[in-house]
Amino acid sequence: MPAQQFHEDGAAIIRDVIDASACDRLCALLPPDGQPGNRQLLKEAWCQHLALHLKTHPALAALIPGDRVAVQCTCFEKSSETNWLVPFHQDRSIPIHARIDHPDLSGWSRKDGVWYVQPPLPVLQALIAVRLHLDPCSDQDGPLRIIAGSHRHGLIHADAVGALKTTGKERVCPVDGGSVLAMSPLVLHASSKAAGHSRRRVLHFIFGPPVLPHGLRWSSLD
Repeated sequence: MPAQQFHEDGAAIIRDVIDASACDRLCALLPPDGQPGNRQLLKEAWCQHLALHLKTHPALAALIPGDRVAVQCTCFEKSSETNWLVPFHQDRSIPIHARIDHPDLSGWSRKDGVWYVQPPLPVLQALIAVRLHLDPCSDQDGPLRIIAGSHRHGLIHADAVGALKTTGKERVCPVDGGSVLAMSPLVLHASSKAAGHSRRRVLHFIFGPPVLPHGLRWSSLD
């Protein structure tokens, strides 16, 4: 069951969340070629409707608590022309409205005019990433690889990543078009460059708690 696998591994694949025609319609709404990594898609009405559809989808509702809200959607496109690799890491930064000085907040950065910060661990543990694949992603297309169960280690220091790669179970996550890879941002994950000539377009949603500590506010909820 996806919910059990998500709990144990930190990631689960949910198949056939949308059909091929819906994938085509969404692809037509994406930013033009050459603009991968757009982080501001939740400003678009179609993206807000899609987030609601994902949250209420029967197979995803068991993974996303009812109080979670969509706080970010990023478009990733990997192809032979736009290609990259990412080493094993955790996603620790969240987009917030304004900078607030507090000892529990660290790693401040600013991207596309938005502040990002590393919040306390309980906030990160409450987040769920939902990666909707608009194209088939095979082993040749740079799929995500995870270290199963690594999300249960909390914040993992860079020096400990190598040991977990050695002792943990690496899992490759190819995903069909129209299907979803749901994951904890704390699970160690990586991806290689695409080896083929296809396109790998993904809408990467983050769902989080509506209220944040220390006076923080989600940038998307202003």
